[in-house]
Amino acid sequence: MIEVLDPRALNRAVLARQFLLERTTRSVPDVVEHLVGLQAQTPHTWYLGLWSRIAGFRPEDAAERLTDRSLVRIAVMRSTIHLLTPRDAHGLRPVVQPVLDRDLFTNQLHGKAIAGVDVAAVVEAARPLLAERPRTPKELGALLQPQWPDRPAATLAYAVRNVLPLVQVPPRGIWGRSGPIAHTSAEAWLGAGPAYSPATVVRRYLAAFGPAMVADIQTWSGLTRLRDVVEPLRGELLVFHDDQGRELFDLPDAPRPDPDVPAPVRLLYDFDNLLLSHADRRRISTDAFRQAFAQRSGPVPGAVLVDGFTAAHWTLEQDREQARVTVHLHRPVAPAEVEAITDEAGRLLVFAAPNTVHEVRVLSS
Repeated sequence: MIEVLDPRALNRAVLARQFLLERTTRSVPDVVEHLVGLQAQTPHTWYLGLWSRIAGFRPEDAAERLTDRSLVRIAVMRSTIHLLTPRDAHGLRPVVQPVLDRDLFTNQLHGKAIAGVDVAAVVEAARPLLAERPRTPKELGALLQPQWPDRPAATLAYAVRNVLPLVQVPPRGIWGRSGPIAHTSAEAWLGAGPAYSPATVVRRYLAAFGPAMVADIQTWSGLTRLRDVVEPLRGELLVFHDDQGRELFDLPDAPRPDPDVPAPVRLLYDFDNLLLSHADRRRISTDAFRQAFAQRSGPVPGAVLVDGFTAAHWTLEQDREQARVTVHLHRPVAPAEVEAITDEAGRLLVFAAPNTVHEVRVLSS
């Protein structure tokens, strides 16, 4: 008889693996590597993802790692910028390269414009330019366009970004600072490193996000046909069913807490991996949360987890003198839960805006 895991059991399993049941004391690189990176296309909001997961986390704990190159921001899963260790940057990018190749030729802005171009020649022309010094996409495209004058400069730069692993270099991404999006090659910034096998990537995903369906792994990575990778691993994995009878795979030694273990209030950042890494998101996201943003374009505001599930969303407004977190509830919550939300939002303000006057507002739906 195969054990059935309902959404609440899956909720507690993924919260434990994401360090959202209890903040961890592990180092920033260890946490980033365990999580298989953090989605980080915004310059700074991902710092809140680390704050939510690491006890005593300070912005400089990650900012210094970007400067000394022990963390990097690079396009990998779903052709999206992630914060990674150098080992994962080298290991993951070749495995997910088909996703970036597909994105280049199907991209709404650049797909038609790049058709018929010898992309390999574009990349080879870009290599020495990027090795010389980091370049903005605008600068790189302008340098390449004389060789391909009939193609948009932005498209040429985008082709390089998708085919050649590029690192976004500081000061972009440094907490409290700003800077243009400038790239150099991962090879120039980090040196060389070995690629992972697809099986290794599947195991890493399960350690951070399991138990999971094959469809979940494909949603997270952007890859297809991963059933062919998972099936040979079946003998070393545990197999469960979800409440709809679908197969879930997991590592034997991964945590699967009791579904009734308490889950503290947590404020997730706008692109938190927890909300983006499953095909079936019922283990975290409620119908009310999904419906609230079903028609919204652009980033979704940060989610508030109450008892492990999305119960509200939050926004941060700040200037030099004051900062306010506003929480918009999606369902009624108990007074003790309102107090817990207010306390966690207050702690976030201490982290994100330490030298301002703080205010927390909790608004009913």
